[in-house]
Amino acid sequence: MAAGVRPLRGLRVLCRLLLFLSQFCILSGGEQSQALAQSIKDPGPTRTFTVVPRAAESTEIPPYVMKCPSNGLCSRLPADCIDCTTNFSCIYGKPVTFDCAVKPSVTCVDQDFKSQKNFIINMTCRFCWQLPETDYECSNSTSCMTVSCPRQRYTANCTVRDHIHCLGNRTFPKMLHCNWTGGYKWSTALALSLQVWVGVHVQLTVGLHR
Repeated sequence: MAAGVRPLRGLRVLCRLLLFLSQFCILSGGEQSQALAQSIKDPGPTRTFTVVPRAAESTEIPPYVMKCPSNGLCSRLPADCIDCTTNFSCIYGKPVTFDCAVKPSVTCVDQDFKSQKNFIINMTCRFCWQLPETDYECSNSTSCMTVSCPRQRYTANCTVRDHIHCLGNRTFPKMLHCNWTGGYKWSTALALSLQVWVGVHVQLTVGLHR
Protein backbone atom coordinates (compact mmCIF):
# COMPACT_ATOMS: atom_id res chain seq x y z
CA MET A 1 0.00 0.00 0.00
CA ALA A 2 2.75 2.47 0.95
CA ALA A 3 4.72 1.44 -2.09
CA GLY A 4 1.76 2.35 -4.33
CA VAL A 5 1.33 5.79 -2.72
CA ARG A 6 4.92 6.96 -3.35
CA PRO A 7 4.73 6.81 -7.16
CA LEU A 8 1.44 8.66 -7.01
CA ARG A 9 2.95 11.46 -4.91
CA GLY A 10 5.92 11.69 -7.23
CA LEU A 11 3.59 12.01 -10.18
CA ARG A 12 1.69 14.82 -8.47
CA VAL A 13 4.90 16.70 -7.72
CA LEU A 14 5.98 16.29 -11.32
CA CYS A 15 2.62 17.60 -12.57
CA ARG A 16 2.83 20.62 -10.28
CA LEU A 17 6.36 21.31 -11.48
CA LEU A 18 5.28 21.14 -15.13
CA LEU A 19 2.31 23.43 -14.41
CA PHE A 20 4.60 25.96 -12.71
CA LEU A 21 7.02 25.91 -15.58
CA SER A 22 4.26 26.36 -18.15
CA GLN A 23 2.81 29.33 -16.24
CA PHE A 24 6.27 30.87 -15.91
CA CYS A 25 6.87 30.57 -19.65
CA ILE A 26 3.48 32.12 -20.38
CA LEU A 27 4.12 35.00 -18.02
CA SER A 28 7.63 35.60 -19.37
CA GLY A 29 6.40 35.58 -22.96
CA GLY A 30 3.62 38.01 -22.08
CA GLU A 31 6.03 40.46 -20.46
CA GLN A 32 8.35 40.34 -23.45
CA SER A 33 5.43 40.82 -25.82
CA GLN A 34 4.17 43.70 -23.74
CA ALA A 35 7.65 45.31 -23.70
CA LEU A 36 7.93 44.87 -27.46
CA ALA A 37 4.51 46.41 -28.00
CA GLN A 38 5.41 49.30 -25.72
CA SER A 39 8.67 49.94 -27.62
CA ILE A 40 6.78 50.02 -30.91
CA LYS A 41 4.15 52.32 -29.47
CA ASP A 42 6.76 54.62 -27.88
CA PRO A 43 9.95 54.42 -29.97
CA GLY A 44 11.77 56.84 -27.66
CA PRO A 45 13.14 60.29 -28.31
CA THR A 46 13.36 61.22 -31.96
CA ARG A 47 16.24 63.14 -33.52
CA THR A 48 15.52 66.48 -35.08
CA PHE A 49 17.54 67.66 -38.06
CA THR A 50 17.92 71.34 -38.77
CA VAL A 51 17.92 72.09 -42.45
CA VAL A 52 20.43 74.85 -43.15
CA PRO A 53 19.25 76.94 -46.10
CA ARG A 54 21.74 77.23 -48.93
CA ALA A 55 23.43 80.58 -49.13
CA ALA A 56 21.95 82.68 -51.87
CA GLU A 57 24.29 83.39 -54.74
CA SER A 58 25.53 86.94 -54.82
CA THR A 59 23.87 89.03 -57.51
CA GLU A 60 26.04 92.07 -56.90
CA ILE A 61 27.58 93.41 -60.09
CA PRO A 62 31.35 93.98 -59.86
CA PRO A 63 32.28 97.68 -60.13
CA TYR A 64 34.54 97.14 -63.14
CA VAL A 65 31.56 96.02 -65.26
CA MET A 66 30.48 99.66 -65.59
CA LYS A 67 33.62 100.26 -67.69
CA CYS A 68 33.07 97.21 -69.93
CA PRO A 69 30.88 97.71 -73.02
CA SER A 70 28.58 94.73 -73.56
CA ASN A 71 29.08 92.59 -76.68
CA GLY A 72 31.94 94.75 -77.96
CA LEU A 73 35.19 93.47 -79.40
CA CYS A 74 37.27 91.69 -76.75
CA SER A 75 40.46 93.26 -78.07
CA ARG A 76 38.98 96.74 -77.49
CA LEU A 77 37.99 96.18 -73.87
CA PRO A 78 39.53 98.43 -71.21
CA ALA A 79 42.34 96.91 -69.16
CA ASP A 80 40.10 96.74 -66.06
CA CYS A 81 37.81 94.25 -67.86
CA ILE A 82 40.41 91.59 -68.63
CA ASP A 83 43.11 89.47 -66.99
CA CYS A 84 46.29 88.89 -69.01
CA THR A 85 49.26 86.59 -68.57
CA THR A 86 52.06 89.12 -68.96
CA ASN A 87 55.77 88.53 -69.40
CA PHE A 88 58.09 91.12 -67.86
CA SER A 89 61.12 89.77 -69.74
CA CYS A 90 59.97 91.18 -73.08
CA ILE A 91 62.25 93.64 -74.88
CA TYR A 92 61.43 97.26 -74.10
CA GLY A 93 59.81 99.13 -76.99
CA LYS A 94 59.21 95.98 -79.02
CA PRO A 95 55.75 94.63 -80.03
CA VAL A 96 54.53 91.79 -77.83
CA THR A 97 51.40 89.63 -77.58
CA PHE A 98 49.78 88.38 -74.36
CA ASP A 99 47.06 85.79 -73.68
CA CYS A 100 44.05 87.39 -72.00
CA ALA A 101 40.64 86.35 -70.65
CA VAL A 102 37.59 88.43 -69.78
CA LYS A 103 36.68 88.88 -66.13
CA PRO A 104 33.42 87.43 -64.70
CA SER A 105 30.20 89.17 -65.83
CA VAL A 106 31.96 90.62 -68.90
CA THR A 107 30.69 89.66 -72.39
CA CYS A 108 32.52 90.36 -75.63
CA VAL A 109 32.83 89.02 -79.18
CA ASP A 110 35.51 88.38 -81.79
CA GLN A 111 35.79 89.79 -85.32
CA ASP A 112 32.96 87.45 -86.45
CA PHE A 113 30.68 88.65 -83.61
CA LYS A 114 30.92 85.28 -81.85
CA SER A 115 31.03 85.15 -78.07
CA GLN A 116 34.59 84.95 -76.83
CA LYS A 117 36.27 84.42 -73.47
CA ASN A 118 39.96 84.01 -74.35
CA PHE A 119 41.85 86.15 -76.82
CA ILE A 120 45.20 87.82 -77.57
CA ILE A 121 46.13 91.49 -77.28
CA ASN A 122 48.97 93.29 -79.05
CA MET A 123 50.89 95.98 -77.20
CA THR A 124 54.31 97.57 -76.85
CA CYS A 125 56.61 96.19 -74.17
CA ARG A 126 56.90 98.95 -71.56
CA PHE A 127 55.85 99.70 -68.00
CA CYS A 128 52.97 102.04 -67.35
CA TRP A 129 55.21 104.79 -65.93
CA GLN A 130 57.19 104.70 -69.20
CA LEU A 131 54.18 105.69 -71.31
CA PRO A 132 54.04 109.08 -73.05
CA GLU A 133 52.23 111.80 -71.12
CA THR A 134 49.25 111.64 -73.48
CA ASP A 135 48.48 108.06 -72.29
CA TYR A 136 47.80 108.89 -68.64
CA GLU A 137 46.19 111.56 -66.46
CA CYS A 138 47.73 113.07 -63.33
CA SER A 139 46.43 114.99 -60.35
CA ASN A 140 47.14 118.71 -60.04
CA SER A 141 48.49 120.66 -57.09
CA THR A 142 47.31 124.22 -56.37
CA SER A 143 49.56 124.75 -53.36
CA CYS A 144 53.06 124.74 -54.85
CA MET A 145 54.62 127.94 -56.21
CA THR A 146 55.37 128.17 -59.92
CA VAL A 147 57.12 131.54 -59.58
CA SER A 148 59.98 130.06 -57.58
CA CYS A 149 63.35 129.56 -59.21
CA PRO A 150 64.14 126.86 -59.94
CA ARG A 151 60.56 125.89 -60.68
CA GLN A 152 59.09 123.66 -57.96
CA ARG A 153 57.88 120.13 -58.46
CA TYR A 154 55.17 118.11 -56.70
CA THR A 155 54.33 114.40 -56.43
CA ALA A 156 51.32 113.65 -58.62
CA ASN A 157 49.24 110.48 -58.76
CA CYS A 158 48.94 109.37 -62.38
CA THR A 159 46.48 106.82 -63.83
CA VAL A 160 46.74 105.20 -67.26
CA ARG A 161 43.80 105.77 -69.61
CA ASP A 162 41.33 102.89 -69.82
CA HIS A 163 42.16 101.55 -73.28
CA ILE A 164 45.95 101.76 -72.95
CA HIS A 165 47.74 98.49 -72.11
CA CYS A 166 51.04 98.41 -70.25
CA LEU A 167 53.04 96.41 -67.71
CA GLY A 168 52.94 96.91 -63.95
CA ASN A 169 50.72 99.16 -61.85
CA ARG A 170 48.30 101.33 -63.78
CA THR A 171 48.46 103.99 -61.06
CA PHE A 172 51.86 105.39 -60.14
CA PRO A 173 53.44 108.52 -58.60
CA LYS A 174 55.38 110.99 -60.72
CA MET A 175 57.24 114.23 -60.06
CA LEU A 176 55.74 117.07 -62.11
CA HIS A 177 56.41 120.78 -62.36
CA CYS A 178 54.05 123.08 -60.45
CA ASN A 179 51.42 124.35 -62.83
CA TRP A 180 49.27 126.63 -60.62
CA THR A 181 49.89 129.83 -58.74
CA GLY A 182 47.48 132.18 -57.01
CA GLY A 183 44.54 130.20 -58.39
CA TYR A 184 45.78 130.49 -62.00
CA LYS A 185 47.26 127.85 -64.21
CA TRP A 186 50.97 128.33 -64.90
CA SER A 187 50.42 129.12 -68.58
CA THR A 188 47.74 131.68 -67.68
CA ALA A 189 49.95 133.24 -65.03
CA LEU A 190 52.78 133.47 -67.55
CA ALA A 191 50.54 135.20 -70.09
CA LEU A 192 49.34 137.67 -67.46
CA SER A 193 52.92 138.38 -66.41
CA LEU A 194 53.96 139.03 -70.01
CA GLN A 195 50.97 141.29 -70.49
CA VAL A 196 51.87 143.30 -67.41
CA TRP A 197 55.53 143.49 -68.49
CA VAL A 198 54.56 144.71 -71.97
CA GLY A 199 52.23 147.32 -70.47
CA VAL A 200 54.92 148.64 -68.15
CA HIS A 201 57.47 148.71 -70.97
CA VAL A 202 55.11 150.68 -73.22
CA GLN A 203 54.43 153.19 -70.48
CA LEU A 204 58.12 153.69 -69.85
CA THR A 205 58.82 154.12 -73.54
CA VAL A 206 56.07 156.70 -73.93
CA GLY A 207 57.31 158.56 -70.87
CA LEU A 208 60.82 158.79 -72.24
CA HIS A 209 59.66 160.25 -75.56
CA ARG A 210 57.72 163.05 -73.90
